[in-house]
Amino acid sequence: MRNKTLLAGLLTAALAVASSLSGATKATVTVSSFGETQDGKAVHLYTLTNRNGLSADIMTYGGTVVRLMAPDRHGNLGDILLGFDNVTDYENKSPYFGCLVGRYGNRIADGKFSLDGADYTLAVNNANENVNAHLHGGDKGFDKVVWRAKPILKGHDAGVVLRHTSPNGDEGYPGTLTMKVTYLLTDNNELSIHYHATTDQATPVNLTNHMYFNLQGEGIGDINGHFLTLNADHYTPVDIGLIPTGEIAPVAGTPMDFTSPRAIGERNTADHEQIAFGGGYDHNWVLNKTAGEMSLAAEVYEPTTGRVMTVMTKEPGIQFYGGNFLEMDGVVRVGKSGVTYQHRTGFCLETQHYPDSPNQPNFPSTILRPGETYDTTTVYGFSAR
Repeated sequence: MRNKTLLAGLLTAALAVASSLSGATKATVTVSSFGETQDGKAVHLYTLTNRNGLSADIMTYGGTVVRLMAPDRHGNLGDILLGFDNVTDYENKSPYFGCLVGRYGNRIADGKFSLDGADYTLAVNNANENVNAHLHGGDKGFDKVVWRAKPILKGHDAGVVLRHTSPNGDEGYPGTLTMKVTYLLTDNNELSIHYHATTDQATPVNLTNHMYFNLQGEGIGDINGHFLTLNADHYTPVDIGLIPTGEIAPVAGTPMDFTSPRAIGERNTADHEQIAFGGGYDHNWVLNKTAGEMSLAAEVYEPTTGRVMTVMTKEPGIQFYGGNFLEMDGVVRVGKSGVTYQHRTGFCLETQHYPDSPNQPNFPSTILRPGETYDTTTVYGFSAR
């Protein structure tokens, strides 16, 4: 009864927000039930729709983008995100599909770091070639919690504000971290993600979103024929455990060079050491930019549909992951379309600070201190040609 009452209240609030604008505005936010977690917490799905008919479904479990509809060159909308149609599969089978990750997105070597003279030990929940790491916030990162949510409309932009408080000691991290993440689907066919956080004690923070894209459409083929451009002349090489060596290396003359459009599958072979370490691309690129400015990080073009995605961000780096392990961990993942996701059928472009920054003094700092504000934005734009 409590969940039904809560859902009714949320639905009323969402419809009230949508209907409060003038009749000429068709941007809307609606809410529906998306089931319950295994421990009985209600999960809700917020559907954001802009005036052009684009829509994004965002659920409160993990702050996850479940569905994202984007136009092809003929104006036909198609879902371009890998994911599931039920919360149970997200709990049991998801390789971070579409979710918010933190406190620290990406890897921290051996799950250990030192800060202000104190040593901290985090959960070790990832291993590559028997080299252990803390990944994406640990055993129960922000992808596995139910966020509080409120629908919003800003002008012609439809959105949802998500909030979560991570207590001191959560997954081994120091300090209470108070977060607000705002998703906006804009009138310009952009999905904007704004991250805001404060802390009462110094702590590493590196929040990002882990959407898996396939611009052909969810469940349709692999991503090897997508053309990727990265605004990055350098990257951070990794060792056998996918932990950065600390070096910032030029991409020129290597398979890591996407400074001009390249098909993802063109040089994605194990005859290069860095590609072999990750079973494909799973690396951080150092973006060409001034610290803190909003600038273009990436563009992806899919020639059969004409879909184009751009990524703008304030972050200094971007992790390009080519879906190398989608069918390599023994878990069968059947997506929303009923198709089993196979090797390299989705890719991620995760805007971020560099992996293992707490242990790499020459990388930009990820330490947030009391009195400071973590404030960063990433915008995914969609068009066709």
